[in-house]
Amino acid sequence: MIRTLFTYIVFPGFLFSAVVGLLAGWIDRKVTARIHWRVGPPWHQNFTDILKLLGKETIVPPGRKVTFLGAPYIGLLGAVCVAGMVGRVLFTGQDGFAGDLIVILYLLTLPAISLIIGASASRNPLASIGGSREIKLVLAYELPFIISVVAISLKTQGTLQLSHLLGFQGEAGSHIASISGILAFCVALLCMQAKLGFVPFDASEAEQEIMGGVLIEYSGLPLAIFKLTKAILLATLPLLLTVLFLGKDTSPLFVVLKFVGIITLFVLIKNTNPRVRIDQSIRFFWGPMTVVALAALGLAIVGL
Repeated sequence: MIRTLFTYIVFPGFLFSAVVGLLAGWIDRKVTARIHWRVGPPWHQNFTDILKLLGKETIVPPGRKVTFLGAPYIGLLGAVCVAGMVGRVLFTGQDGFAGDLIVILYLLTLPAISLIIGASASRNPLASIGGSREIKLVLAYELPFIISVVAISLKTQGTLQLSHLLGFQGEAGSHIASISGILAFCVALLCMQAKLGFVPFDASEAEQEIMGGVLIEYSGLPLAIFKLTKAILLATLPLLLTVLFLGKDTSPLFVVLKFVGIITLFVLIKNTNPRVRIDQSIRFFWGPMTVVALAALGLAIVGL
């Protein structure tokens, strides 16, 4: 019991993933600033922002106050559980449990659901627009993402357990070394970009259009929780991609290099593409991305 609590609260759960995610967010901001010919923030800026938010007043709009204040914790709980489940397999070598990949897929929807619930509870027109966009975005990227995960599962003899995925790649080589693995990785990477709410799939916040959208009414502690949730996802999703496609190396250095490489891809996509409209996002994920995911699935079935 104590070991389980330590796993989900300290390492590799809440505390570890929050620190790593905030540092990864600083790398994102620093690289973005250099691309724009700016200096960028110091390394501790994201930590300072969270601490400042904790000291700010929490303003609650009239309406469903319990739902409004409780929504951020739903997303945080889902992100922390995923961080603990992925981290314990990747870092501690524990086996997890049968079907833990399915549980992770469900838990990864909770951060988006929390944004939708919070936006609807705020009763702000701009928040409602952002919540509507978030609903459509989730419906768009979940289909190709799940297909890409199924393709990887088929390549690993139908297993849905993270430890078995890692063990199989340790013997047969990383999935990304195959054609179907490369295609599935590209699909999953872009779906992760949308899950993180990064450009070009940030229509639900879109500060230039709807002034923060789903988060427009949030302040103080609830806003800090949403930002922590995003930081934890930024630390966890690259690790999940590592488990699914890149496998595990004996040296922790290679895990770090893979993590940094995936973060770099996120930042490059973010800084080289303009925001797309929500209808364009739906067409993109239900069109080309679903076709590519199905191609990966078909190639995985025939063993390529």
